[in-house]
Amino acid sequence: MNFLLLHTAGWDPSPWRDAFAGEGVSSRVVATPAEVRSEERPTVLVIDPTARGAWPAPAMLSLADAGIALIALGAPGETDLPEGLPAEALASFIRHPAGHRQLLMALRAGWRAVAARREVARIRAESAQRGNEVTELTDIGVKLSTERNYNTLLELILTQARRITQSDAGSLYVVETDERGGRHLRFKLAQNQSRPDIPLVEFTIPIDHSSLAGYAAAEGEPLVIDDVYMLPPDVEYSFNRSIDQRYGYRTRSVLSIPMTSHKGEILGVLQLINRKRNAEAILSSPAEAEREAMAYSPHTVKLVKSLAGQAGVAIENSTLYESIERLFDGFVKASVTAIESRDPATSGHSMRVATMTVGLAKAVDAVGDGAYRHIRFSPEQIREIRYAGLLHDFGKVGVREQVLVKAKKLYPADLTLIRQRHAFLHRTAQWTYEKSRADFLERHAKEGYDPFLREIQRKFEEERAILDRFVATVLESNEPTVLAEGSFAALQEFAERTYDSLDATVMPWLNDDEVRYLSIRKGSLDDAERSEIESHVTHTYGFLRNIPWTKELQGVPDIAHGHHEKLNGTGYPRRVSADQIPIQARMMTIADIFDALTASDRPYKRALPVAKAIDIIADEVTRGQLDGELFKVFVEAKAFEHKE
Repeated sequence: MNFLLLHTAGWDPSPWRDAFAGEGVSSRVVATPAEVRSEERPTVLVIDPTARGAWPAPAMLSLADAGIALIALGAPGETDLPEGLPAEALASFIRHPAGHRQLLMALRAGWRAVAARREVARIRAESAQRGNEVTELTDIGVKLSTERNYNTLLELILTQARRITQSDAGSLYVVETDERGGRHLRFKLAQNQSRPDIPLVEFTIPIDHSSLAGYAAAEGEPLVIDDVYMLPPDVEYSFNRSIDQRYGYRTRSVLSIPMTSHKGEILGVLQLINRKRNAEAILSSPAEAEREAMAYSPHTVKLVKSLAGQAGVAIENSTLYESIERLFDGFVKASVTAIESRDPATSGHSMRVATMTVGLAKAVDAVGDGAYRHIRFSPEQIREIRYAGLLHDFGKVGVREQVLVKAKKLYPADLTLIRQRHAFLHRTAQWTYEKSRADFLERHAKEGYDPFLREIQRKFEEERAILDRFVATVLESNEPTVLAEGSFAALQEFAERTYDSLDATVMPWLNDDEVRYLSIRKGSLDDAERSEIESHVTHTYGFLRNIPWTKELQGVPDIAHGHHEKLNGTGYPRRVSADQIPIQARMMTIADIFDALTASDRPYKRALPVAKAIDIIADEVTRGQLDGELFKVFVEAKAFEHKE
């Protein structure tokens, strides 16, 4: 054992030196409490009667609290503990005269008590440290399990591993699989407290015994090296010193630990460098690294191995989460493709609306004044807005395709029928003209033929002119523009004209349905067709409600449901007012209208310039239909210029 015996000048320890021989006891004289320094070895202090005045009670209590055993020697005639000596601070009080055996036993008891207290304190400290480590690992596990971003997760793993081991530097490798199924390690991340200027250059290494990380991955076990510059000659792996030489760094101790999935599959390697005695030390030179860096202890390896296990599961979960996100994102994009394949004229509309709405949301998130200055959108909410934008028209799959793609007032088949009817009427007029001429010649020969021919030619030309006006009126009325008032009378005129079909049935030039379609005042849809088109919003909502959205995305159906609602209740399908329309839907409404006005791929209208589209939307804001504050941000941030 190794003990320290402190004593005041009035006591001579020499008579007991032989008794202490072989027990590792050293001694020295102290005069005041200020001269006592706490040491790692057990310490006993003997205070003789002549020195008591320099050792006040508070000072004795402090020394006792510091783990020093105090023995007070009594003065001649003292039979009891004298006043001024705190009993609670003393290991023992020895009456005068102090017998050799009595004092020796007191010293040994003091040493044993101090040693026992120190051992208890050490065990408690280690227990507290283990408890702190368990708590830290639990906290780290919580952080790892809640982090969804893959790159941030890798950064967190390396940072926490370096922190709990007091490592100066570290790196992280992840396993990748190439096109042919081969597996290798990619150097993905590096940190260095002493040399943060060392750049990160990604590269790959094979999973074999040639490198430290490759060896750990190939063997699936930790690799602990006290000094990588002193590797035994018989090992297969080697250490590349080029980075050290280039930047004046000294890599000494290294710990490489594989990270595995819950199935035991190697996912990567966590490599820690230069465990330091002082966590804040900067290894500014090789000499400093030699002094400060120490080996990774078995307990440290066990600790990092536990963290690496948590890290592997977190990486696996993050990778799985990302793959699920990619899968769902692919499903969403495939759904958009399915929508737009039914209506090629609107190709790209959903993506543009989603992009503009997200751009507007980010602009709103950044504003510092106005009605929405307190609105903030999380990354999850931005993703929610994007999905709602991509899928806002999905319900068009429930709309008849002929209505969905209807570019003119008449369906193509109906217009073809009218053209055939026009051709039949024209052919009939031609046949009537030729028959009348032949009948006249048969009955009258050439007598009076010329005046008769001029008359039937006049009537034929008049009939043909009417037929030409008929088809011209139909074609003009078929365009999805605002119909002039005079067109209604012309359509009615032709509806009242009749002809005999081949089976002698009397038929109108235009039937009731044809007149109804051609009389549409604006656009190409009648009321029933418009209602069918508008029903796509309800179909969208019904479809999206059937998807088991995560908590972060559960607002997608409601956002998409409201993209045709107006603040004054004139929108559809529910005709709700402002307080029932979420801000995300209000933003999408603006983006949807803007794209509909400026899109160049609509066959039934020409694309409007941006300035004209903004004026039209501003007019709707004035009429209380759209959110003026959001529209202001839309224009000022030029959200319509955002690209995917």
